[in-house]
Amino acid sequence: MKKDPELVRALDYILNHSNEASIEVLSEAIVRRRRDLTIFNASGSNPDPRQMASQITEQINAGVGGGIETMKKSVREMIVRIIKENAPELTAAQIDELSEAWLPEQSVNNEKDAVPRDMLVSMVDQFVSFSRGEMKPSVDKNLRGEMGEWPKKYWNAFSPVIRSIISDFLKERISEKEFNTKIGIALEI
Repeated sequence: MKKDPELVRALDYILNHSNEASIEVLSEAIVRRRRDLTIFNASGSNPDPRQMASQITEQINAGVGGGIETMKKSVREMIVRIIKENAPELTAAQIDELSEAWLPEQSVNNEKDAVPRDMLVSMVDQFVSFSRGEMKPSVDKNLRGEMGEWPKKYWNAFSPVIRSIISDFLKERISEKEFNTKIGIALEI
């Protein structure tokens, strides 16, 4: 493996400078990146976030003159093109599903107090870890110090679908693999 200065900096940060909170964020980022790579690995190519960002920026700049709807349409077309280039084996329905997950037709966060997806992922992970007795006491203590009865607050913040999936997993009605798949899908809705 060729020496990669960005990797060295990242490893230095993780091993020498990170705290418990930053490790949690890093672990969520790794899970998300692995999921994204899984989508594209079937085609034998990996997405290049810099190239994608550059292309999307160009597309957005070109669409600004036509208003927000034109811009959304341009970005959606760009997303579809990128998916087709990187995963040509996907069906039209799968491409539509991915593009909808990346850029919903209607904003998922219309409510002012909607919880961002990344935060929900972390909340689900913490809730399940706590419920299974796998959470470090220090993490529980920190959460209770910040939020009080955080398990109840988290549970109330989850949608009925997410609650049902968590309940099934905790009652061992579904496997961990099924849980991860179902939660991933539910969080995209």
